[in-house]
Amino acid sequence: MFPVRFVPADTKIPFLGLRNAAFFGSLTAVIASIVLFFALGLNYGIDFRGGTLIELKTPGNADVTSLRSQFGGLNLGDVTIQEFGSPDVVLIRIEQQPGGDDAQQAVIAKIKETLGEGMTYRRVEVVGPTVSGELVQGSAIAVLVAIFAVLVYIWFRFEWQFSAGAVLALVHDVLVTIGMFSILQLEFNLSIIAAILTIVGYSLNDTVVVYDRVRENLRRYKKMPLEELLNLSINNTLSRTILTSVTTLVALISLYVFGGENLRGFTFAMIWGVVIGTYSSIFIASPLLLKLGVKRDWSGLGGPKAKEGRGQGATAGS
Repeated sequence: MFPVRFVPADTKIPFLGLRNAAFFGSLTAVIASIVLFFALGLNYGIDFRGGTLIELKTPGNADVTSLRSQFGGLNLGDVTIQEFGSPDVVLIRIEQQPGGDDAQQAVIAKIKETLGEGMTYRRVEVVGPTVSGELVQGSAIAVLVAIFAVLVYIWFRFEWQFSAGAVLALVHDVLVTIGMFSILQLEFNLSIIAAILTIVGYSLNDTVVVYDRVRENLRRYKKMPLEELLNLSINNTLSRTILTSVTTLVALISLYVFGGENLRGFTFAMIWGVVIGTYSSIFIASPLLLKLGVKRDWSGLGGPKAKEGRGQGATAGS
């Protein structure tokens, strides 16, 4: 049997030679994402803004213009109506109404009365302002806790240079993803937060694989220049990185095309996250070790000195 290889086993691509261009491009993207976030904001879904969301199926093709004129006289404030996946399905978003939950239920009843019979209500969701505020806070805390946990884990498992490199790469991935949603004005809801947390895990997995090979090569090639060693480590793991990314993207693209509108935002975030996570593990996390000056006599958990200590302890015990 012959192994299938997407990348030759003996690649010698000088990734570190592109580090300055990669740093400049990534820094520009991060700054642009922050500016876009404050200038344009995010298109928050009902989960974060509060309000009422109704997904309905009409008997024939939906007349969005007619529906907007019908709702125009109901004095409901900001009402958004759009086709959702097919011509006979529409998504209606209504801003939060003053008066608590009773007011939201009254809005639903008024809309059903206005639309009359023949409509199929596939989904009706109501989120109050208290819940939406808690969701915003909880989502931000979840992302920050995930990044902090990565910082602690990598610091414990490797060394502070590895930890700083991994966290900076993760922050880069999260900020650029948020910037992408800001510029495209795609709906930002709880499923996107789930996608971002998944992206953090995926990017970390890629980064740790490369870092583990860097650690092995630091022990093996004690006199090799650090830039050459980092290039070697990235090339050693390149086949695995590309294979994992390609297989994941095949599944995600299929889900994006055939999964329907409800999953489209989540799958788009995941596709973008896989691409940007693979990029950052190669062009951000690894070159940062060079910038941060990873130690040649590294002796963290699993390092040479730790192995010697464990060996001496085993000898003494025997």
